[in-house]
Amino acid sequence: MEWDAWGLGEYRKQLSPQILGLLRAALGVDAEQAPPPSESDVTLRPSALTGAHREALAWLLGAENVHTDDATRLRRAGGKSTPDLLRRKSTDAQDAPDAVVTPASHDEVLALLQWCARTGVAVVPFGGGTSVVGGLDPIRGEFDVVLAVDLRRLDALVDLDPVSGIAVLEAGLTGPQAEELLGAHGFSLGHFPQSFQFATIGGFAATRSSGQASAGYGRFDDMVQRLRVATPSGSLDLGRGPASAAGPDLRELFVGSEGTFGVITEVAVRVHPAPETTAYRAWSFPDFETGAAALRTLVQTGAAPTVMRLSDEAETGLNLALAGDIGGDSPAAGCLAITTVEGTAAHVRARSDEAWALLAAAGGTDLGDAPALAWEHGRFDAPYQRDALLNAGAIVETLETATVWSNLSDLRSAVTTALTESLAAQGTPPLVMCHISHTYATGASLYFTVVCAQTADPLTQWAAAKKAAGDAIVATGGTITHHHAVGRDHRPWMSAEIGELGATALRAVKDALDPSGILNPGKLIP
Repeated sequence: MEWDAWGLGEYRKQLSPQILGLLRAALGVDAEQAPPPSESDVTLRPSALTGAHREALAWLLGAENVHTDDATRLRRAGGKSTPDLLRRKSTDAQDAPDAVVTPASHDEVLALLQWCARTGVAVVPFGGGTSVVGGLDPIRGEFDVVLAVDLRRLDALVDLDPVSGIAVLEAGLTGPQAEELLGAHGFSLGHFPQSFQFATIGGFAATRSSGQASAGYGRFDDMVQRLRVATPSGSLDLGRGPASAAGPDLRELFVGSEGTFGVITEVAVRVHPAPETTAYRAWSFPDFETGAAALRTLVQTGAAPTVMRLSDEAETGLNLALAGDIGGDSPAAGCLAITTVEGTAAHVRARSDEAWALLAAAGGTDLGDAPALAWEHGRFDAPYQRDALLNAGAIVETLETATVWSNLSDLRSAVTTALTESLAAQGTPPLVMCHISHTYATGASLYFTVVCAQTADPLTQWAAAKKAAGDAIVATGGTITHHHAVGRDHRPWMSAEIGELGATALRAVKDALDPSGILNPGKLIP
């Protein structure tokens, strides 16, 4: 990806004069921004890698797989959150890993971690670079040297069991690479988070990723059957069947561990035959509560489609302003819901008939397929739009949480109020939008997008708003993160999430698997 933006440079977006005018009028955004620095303007902290380190790493991995040039280091210096990109605009010296290494096998990863533990070198596992919670920050802590371990060379489909519906994938495969390899055999993973085009199989597992088709296929942690993990203390091969009573499931120590306990090198996942067909339908609901109740009815009756999401009034209105009228019967009114059903022709026909009848009975107005097709066409583009807004002088950032259905309205109100009050107090009243992106029988996620004018110190501005929102989430009974993971940014709330005894248990696991503490310091564990 680009060093200072999401994705690929050829897909960068430009805002229209109409949108720039709307930003000025509604939010006071100053669109006359100084041009961002070029890559040649960036100064990195000099690499602390010594000659002895380089020689040892070259012996372990091959000299051609040890990179210390600034361009490679800069692209592994963090993730792609709004604060990450704001920091990239600075011409002050920036931290970066001292080297980027690219092992090619589980055994090479294992040997590397054991060498790092012996020599006191910190390690940050790196997949696609899509973290938005500080999960890739090269925090040194007590260590003088930190490596980014880029898993891109672990990119094979190791095995496919078509009878059981299980594929064994190496951790460095990106979403598109995995779909291409599986598609050649008539299968699909069906995991499509917004980061799909760049994020990796190992990253999906390590962060408990949740894709846009989770209503149909579940979260990525639901798909994981087996894991192979390299740790400084040795290797683990976990998972021997679809279910087991052989004590606590140790896979759960690593699914969501964010590289703090070990490096996932191989994942066996549940796959399904590539769908024959897909049906699309959009719906309008008079208000968010009515739409949420309709989604709850679908999931609790077992009639959920493959994709099911609901935007609130503010998000519906802004998306229509950005995209123009997308057709249907009065799509600008109320809240827009998107549904898709995929599978065999018979399954799609039966499930869509059932789901759409329930949505209509619950107060939904059928808008046809055009808005749903438009959503699918642009579903990976939002980060590019975010970057264009940042460059125009807006703060644009997201955060997410989840709770039970009975608490959903209170949590949404509390987070919206916290963000609004914090930013308004700084002189930048925001637009706060929300959508339900993932649903469960007992509850749902809430995904917030915030837009406001930047102050002279946008990092401090957003940090205050983020703290207010995080405190509101904890106080109102939500989880501090539903699918973005913990990383560095959510770590301050982890003790409230799991309790002090829970934090002690995580530290004990860390001590057993990584006694030197080299793995992703400063992340996840409070």
